[in-house]
Amino acid sequence: MTQKTILNDAHRALGARMVDFGGWDMPLNYGSQIEEHHHVRRDAGMFDVSHMTVVDLRGAGTRDFLRRLVANSVDKLKVPGKALYTCMLTLDGGIVDDLIVYFMADDWFRLVVNAATREKVLAWIAEQAADFDVAVTERPELAMIAVQGPQARDTVATLLGDGNGKTVAKLGRFAAAALEGTAFGDLFVARTGYTGEDGFEIVVGESHAVALWMALHEAGVAPAGLGARDTLRLEAGLALYGQDMDETVSPFEAALGWTVALDEGRAFNGRALLESQADGAPRQMIGLVMDDKGVLRHGQTVATANGAGEILSGTFSPTIGKAIAFARVPAGEPGEVTVDIRGRQVPVRVVKFPFVKNGQPADGV
Repeated sequence: MTQKTILNDAHRALGARMVDFGGWDMPLNYGSQIEEHHHVRRDAGMFDVSHMTVVDLRGAGTRDFLRRLVANSVDKLKVPGKALYTCMLTLDGGIVDDLIVYFMADDWFRLVVNAATREKVLAWIAEQAADFDVAVTERPELAMIAVQGPQARDTVATLLGDGNGKTVAKLGRFAAAALEGTAFGDLFVARTGYTGEDGFEIVVGESHAVALWMALHEAGVAPAGLGARDTLRLEAGLALYGQDMDETVSPFEAALGWTVALDEGRAFNGRALLESQADGAPRQMIGLVMDDKGVLRHGQTVATANGAGEILSGTFSPTIGKAIAFARVPAGEPGEVTVDIRGRQVPVRVVKFPFVKNGQPADGV
């Protein structure tokens, strides 16, 4: 049965085109996906991400548990509110999910994990937590709205008023604050996102979510759907679980080596494989740009000097005006690269990602 977020009626009232997204009835766009994309790059847009899974971990053993569960080191988190992007791994080093971990107190950490992996991740966390003093609580009563773009932070700060507005305006990147008793109830505001733009992801109780959404809309924040979210995140060089990585892929093979901490003495899940790949994994994820007309799509075959690979995420970039993609290919210098598009070998350029920085095509793209 298709699930709905608390904002479903609000999306429909704004003329959203709704689609099934991993079992959720979600907005694809509200008219023009391209206009929504540009609005986020140039001003401020908002996304309903209430389908994401919020999990609270509480107890004296929570930090020790996370030392085992994730590949990045939660010991980097020393100041309450600070966040960490990381991967949760299988015992063999494959990616169970990518997630954000928030340190709120010595006995309270918050996880935000992907919607599509919810059941698998909750089961894995419960299994792994059995040996630790930690209580695992899913928070389905919480909605989440991402407000992204150059004007996003100022708009949210103004909406929240003097005291709370100043608190969120001072948040550093990858940090969060818990606000009590706002006009929209208790909020959890994080300076994070999935677009490459600055902004906030706001966790709000379902009873106040519609009011917050409408207040943002009245303040000039444009609603944006899954279509724009996908082109924005790919331009920003951000991977999508299930398309760019899964349990058959290690962080090093997903260009996420920077999220791996091989700190001494920490026996985290999958460490043995990651240690063996620290000086080089058998596959790599690269960025591609196609100067010819056409679109790069998931599953297309990629030819390199070291053998064949495939397109992972691919799309037309509204900011660049060309097709861009991630591809997984054999390790080593790829040489001249082509993509098989309907039987024709089309040349593409290998570029570093992110493809877009500060709202403009990155150097070399």
